[in-house]
Amino acid sequence: MENLIGRTAEINELNSAMQSQKSELVVIYGRRRVGKTFLVRSFFKDTYTFHYVGAHGKNNQTQLQYFRETLEQYSRKNLAPLANWHEAFLALESYIETTKEQRKVLFFDEMPWIDTQKSDFVSELEYFWANWVQNRDDIVFIACGSASAWMKEKLEDNKGGLHNRITRRIYLRPFYLSECKAYLRANGFDWDDYQIMQLYMIIGGVPYYLSLLQRNLSLIENVDALFFRMGAILNDEFNELYNALFKQADRYITIVQFLSSKREGFTKSEIAAGTGYSGGGLSKMLDNLERCDFVLSYSQYGNKTKQTLYRLCDFYTLFYFRYIKDNRTRDEQYWQHHFQDRSVAAWEGYSFEELCLRHLPHLKYGLGISGIATAVSSWRYNPPKDDPRKGAQVDLVISRVDKIIHLCEMKFAAGKYALTKDYAERLNERRQLFMEVNKVSRGVVHTFVTPYGLKDGNHLSIVHSSLTSDDLFAELPDRMG
Repeated sequence: MENLIGRTAEINELNSAMQSQKSELVVIYGRRRVGKTFLVRSFFKDTYTFHYVGAHGKNNQTQLQYFRETLEQYSRKNLAPLANWHEAFLALESYIETTKEQRKVLFFDEMPWIDTQKSDFVSELEYFWANWVQNRDDIVFIACGSASAWMKEKLEDNKGGLHNRITRRIYLRPFYLSECKAYLRANGFDWDDYQIMQLYMIIGGVPYYLSLLQRNLSLIENVDALFFRMGAILNDEFNELYNALFKQADRYITIVQFLSSKREGFTKSEIAAGTGYSGGGLSKMLDNLERCDFVLSYSQYGNKTKQTLYRLCDFYTLFYFRYIKDNRTRDEQYWQHHFQDRSVAAWEGYSFEELCLRHLPHLKYGLGISGIATAVSSWRYNPPKDDPRKGAQVDLVISRVDKIIHLCEMKFAAGKYALTKDYAERLNERRQLFMEVNKVSRGVVHTFVTPYGLKDGNHLSIVHSSLTSDDLFAELPDRMG
């Protein structure tokens, strides 16, 4: 098995659960392919008192059959067929009573798949916990699943026997750039930081996608191998990804496809108009997408909740809609033939903004404001008809409690970024408009984020602070990561 990269805080949580003097219910959730199972397997070295994996798309009878077969393997006993989950958990109790481990680890993976239609799985899990586990101090029950919406509704917000029973919640986020770099170095890749950022814009920090890379190929050749060659493994990933996570996946796909049409994001009312979904159903779907790390919501400056923007933030999904979904060229070297196109450069510019939004802790750390209370938002101004001023937009506004407001500019460039006179003037005009509209008299500053910093010139006086790839790749203190 590969070595575990990062995940220090998560490992500490699992260590604490194992050293505890009480029974523990540990919930692990996060985007599909992010490495939840790998974390558990690596920590416990594939040694459990009992381990069961839900089967995708199988009915309740088949789930019970698989559970019985798994329990037979652990107990080395033949068991009668299980009629329901009550019998299944009674059989599990009987087996556990025969085991001698000091801490008995029960690992239920892909738990949302177990809870099929007309299944009594959740209610019997509640009974199992409240009437048996709760009377013991030696159980570490690990519940793992990619369908974060199910994990929240059925476990975290449970009003029955699991109410307030969860002892630890572990959210497994995608890798940051520093962890991607550590993974690549550990696996023999010598790509520089610029290439790693280009890779991140395509597949994000998803460990499974990183594991598919071939070190004997260049970055560009790897993109072709993963997406464009005949039978490419990530060419068909999209439908599998969404169908595995969501019931009525077509509704979620409609939403993310609409969100992909404008990188700056949409308000909920705009999404409703564009998709035909509205009300509580739309709110729940957006919440589910956000919990699975596909969508990012952020308020507009001034905390106007009705103007909250929802932005598609999953790099794989964004790349899929931009270059895969409607690609009919059958060119197996598509990326080698097009990676230098101007349209790709424009796409990288937008993707770099998304990369920066994914690394907000690093931006704050680089600015030296990690210990200062901040509010992160966006801002856009659409002038009414009687306002002669032009509209404007800032994708990232960092407002500090000490009355400093950073208007962040994120620019992807292969060298030092040159700030022209015209651009500097536009930035100052936008800053003035921001101050007028929001009635802010001072403390509004320009902050740049670029891979290699800003080129020396006559207009740098308007820049308050500048961050580079060194800041984006920084290893954060554990309390921040």
